[in-house]
Order: sequence, then C-alpha cells, then structure tokens
Amino acid sequence: MRILQVMRAPVGGLFRHVADLTRELTARGHSVGLVVDSLANDAQTESRLSDLLPHAALGIHRFAMPRLLGRGDLTTPFAVRRLARALDIDVMHGHGAKGGFYARLARLAGSKAAALYTPHGGVLHFSTSSVSGRIFHRLERALMAQTGAIIFESAYAQTIYSALIGAPTCPTEVIHNGLAPEEFVPVTALPDAADFAFVGELRELKGIHVLIDALVGLSLPDTRPATLVMAGDGAARAELEARISKLNLSQRVTLLGAQPARPTFAKGRIAVVPSLAESLPYVVLEAAAARLPVIATRVGGIPEIFGPTANSLVPAGDVAALRAAMQAALDQPAQAEAEMETRLRHIEQNFSLSVMADGIEALYQTVLGRA
Repeated sequence: MRILQVMRAPVGGLFRHVADLTRELTARGHSVGLVVDSLANDAQTESRLSDLLPHAALGIHRFAMPRLLGRGDLTTPFAVRRLARALDIDVMHGHGAKGGFYARLARLAGSKAAALYTPHGGVLHFSTSSVSGRIFHRLERALMAQTGAIIFESAYAQTIYSALIGAPTCPTEVIHNGLAPEEFVPVTALPDAADFAFVGELRELKGIHVLIDALVGLSLPDTRPATLVMAGDGAARAELEARISKLNLSQRVTLLGAQPARPTFAKGRIAVVPSLAESLPYVVLEAAAARLPVIATRVGGIPEIFGPTANSLVPAGDVAALRAAMQAALDQPAQAEAEMETRLRHIEQNFSLSVMADGIEALYQTVLGRA
C-alpha cells in the first residue's frame, strides 16, 4: 500500500504513535509519506523528522496548518489532495483534530484515497461550551461521510467521541498504542535513585501540584523522607518551583528538565502518573514495561492499561488518596512488585507494537476492499 500519514505538529504521544507506525509499516513493505505543519520547524522537530525520513519513502511534506482555525484551513486540503494524486496514495491516515480534518477534507475535495482518522485526544479536548469547540464538533459530524474508519486508541476515547460528536456512522475500531520489543527490557535503578519518578509536561493538567502536595509527610520504613525526581518542562515550572520551596521540599525534589523516559526510570524506583486528564499515555506503558511499579490516576484509558490491576488506581486530584498509594508502595514493596508483574503480563499481551500495526494494517486493507 501507498500510505500518507497526516498530522499537524510532530510532538508528544501523537508523533510517537505516527513514527512507530511509519517504521513498522515500512518494515512490512509498504510505502509511507508524512504531511506536517510548515510552521513547526524548531530544532527538536527538525531532528525528529530527520530521524524518521529514512523510513518515509514517499517523503515528508509541509503545509500551513494553523493550530486553530486559520487561512491554511482553506488551502491545505487542496494541497494534500494534489499530493495524494501525485503520489498515487491508497490510504490517507489523519492523526489528531487537524490531521483528521485535512485527510478527510482532501477526500471531499476529490482525492480517491481512502481516509482514516485517529483523534488522539484532539477534538475530544474541545469544550462544547466554546465557540471553537462547537465548530470542530460540527465539522466532525459533517466529515463522517468522508471517513473510511475511525481508529480509537482506547475504549475511553471511543465513548467520549460518541458523547461529544454522536455515534459514528462509519466503522470504528479500538486499537491500543504499542511498545517495541526493546522497550520491554528491564531498567535497573541507579544506586542513588530517588523513591519516585515523574515524567511529563510541567503543567497543571498533569497533576504536578497534587504530586508535590502528596509528597509531604511521606517516609520510608526507616523514617527517611521520600524523594522524587521529575523529568519534564513546561509553562508551570516556575509555579512548581515556588510550591516546592514553600513546602520545604527542595532537598527532596530534583527537577531534571526535559529528559527521555527510560533514562529517567533508572533514577526513580516507583513511577507516579498523577494526571487530571489523559487519553492513553505512553508513559504508563513505558514505565510498566521497564518493570517499575506504577501509581496512576483513574482517568482516560489508564484503566485499560492497568487491566487486572485497575483497582489500584486513585481518583484524580485527590492528594490524600495519592499520598496513601505512594506510602503503601514504600511500606509494602513486595506487594507493589507482584502487582507490577501482573500488569506487565497484561501489557505484553495487548500493547505491543506488532499487535498495534497488525490491527491498523488489517483495517487499511478492509477499508480499501470496501472502497
């Protein structure tokens, strides 16, 4: 197949998903190209795209994709349609709100390629109380007829989509994100590893202030105060630093800045994901695959990742509940380890890259067969 992956900004879990899928589909003999925003051209973006270019036989193409509604929305669908025709594309797969719009608007404009769509949170995060949210939701309903299939990363996303947009009139399928085999190699904790590790953006939505407040009063069985490393950066960093200082936690919390997940896992013995909202976060999968006990909140698709251990999830935004779960992990390490092993078996069976690619590849073929 000749496949065009369409997205706006190559960042976060969305790009991780597209990059993994591109490499895997290429390894299976398909030809893949990418469409990305021409405005996303910082050094980190360029490095990521450069690394992916050898796996994109059909090239990486850039068009104007405003984050909200803008002039590019009037011209880019026609540019994508021309590109799809020139490359003789079979499948256009739009990722995120804007990628999904462009792939399906290109089909509306005359492209013969099948158009599939994965929301990745995207339009699901737009509030029905905002003007832009109502516009995006209306567009979603209007473009349903141009959609060969919608792929949801979680059953949670599928449920939210139906509640916000309405029940899809096209085929849908839940296909979870997956990890590569090397990501299941255990990570060994460094001798000076902190007790807990957080990896994510430093913003309120990730529950960072709840985590800092929960750290107060936590101690090991030998009465030493518990410690935390945090890898990430974001707009709330200054506010977070002020909170750490106010609570006299400066000697117990280390801010590492933006760091890859796996090296950070070696710097902490228990992963904490205190998010207030999520879709299907890779960091939970990555930490569990690295053999870390994980403490997380009951939001988004995290219960699907936790599977048989979902009863251990804590309510989002609840400092006391998060503190209790963290203290229990310190007091009962054997129980935390046993739960980790149970969770790992569930993830190995259901969240591998090969399982993810199998499902998406088969759906492409099914949609083309119907076309």
